[in-house]
Amino acid sequence: MNELFDEALIARNRARALARNAPGSDFLLELTARELADRLAIVQRHFDDAAELFGGPGLVARAAMATGKIERLTRIETDAGFGEEGGPVTTSNYESVPLAPQSVNLILSPLSLHLTNDTPGMMIQMRRALKPDGLLLAAIPGAGTLAELREVLLAAETEIYGGASPRVVPFADIRDIGSLLQRAGFSLPVIDEESFTVRYDHIFALMRDLKAMGMANPLLGRSRRPVSRRFFLRAAELYAERFADPDGRIRATFSIIFLSGWAPHESQQKPLKPGSAKMRLADALDPTKRQEQP
Repeated sequence: MNELFDEALIARNRARALARNAPGSDFLLELTARELADRLAIVQRHFDDAAELFGGPGLVARAAMATGKIERLTRIETDAGFGEEGGPVTTSNYESVPLAPQSVNLILSPLSLHLTNDTPGMMIQMRRALKPDGLLLAAIPGAGTLAELREVLLAAETEIYGGASPRVVPFADIRDIGSLLQRAGFSLPVIDEESFTVRYDHIFALMRDLKAMGMANPLLGRSRRPVSRRFFLRAAELYAERFADPDGRIRATFSIIFLSGWAPHESQQKPLKPGSAKMRLADALDPTKRQEQP
């Protein structure tokens, strides 16, 4: 397996973001918390044991508990400091799921799987930790996220240095995520994607937010060569030229893939023939509406 990410650096980036606690920088996690809680709320079931994997300050965990659908919830994080305000956490490295087999019936994974070197392996670990007919709800940044930033950094570095190194992480396509979910053994997968445009005064405000989110560049293939002030100024110029609105503010795109999948159970609906029907999200999440096809 070719590793893309520096796991130790990811943990340090997240710890720095926690220490900074920059007001307003968790807007993407807040949005994700609302969306996942809304999806959980339509599930016609109560979950005795749930786990949140690497959800940062616990916004998703709190929103999920507020639905009244969960009896107990375990938060798993890379640093014990994440538990100071959101309750205690179990610490773990970023590439493992420290849950016993078939020990929980709900797993929440908010905005973390895109930084795993072995995403299929992580999904398999999640599926094994779920009890039969247990539910995974996850949110993953998808292709299109930070496309503007990627373009201008590449252009500026190529122009000034005659070449470029990766400065924005690669994000998966929605079809790839769907394939991974099925390969991991989940049944009744449901996947959709939403894109959000956030506006900033300039590129430096965007980059500050990314650091405050713990999303500074963790790629193993990143260049260690220091770059000049000229590089960032040129990137800012290109961003303003290509992606600014009439008022001068720049646009940044965040595409979030939301997915659900169930650990297999004999009561679940059998797969339909390809192209014969499409399942509504509400039906897929509602076990009372499952019926085997004739």
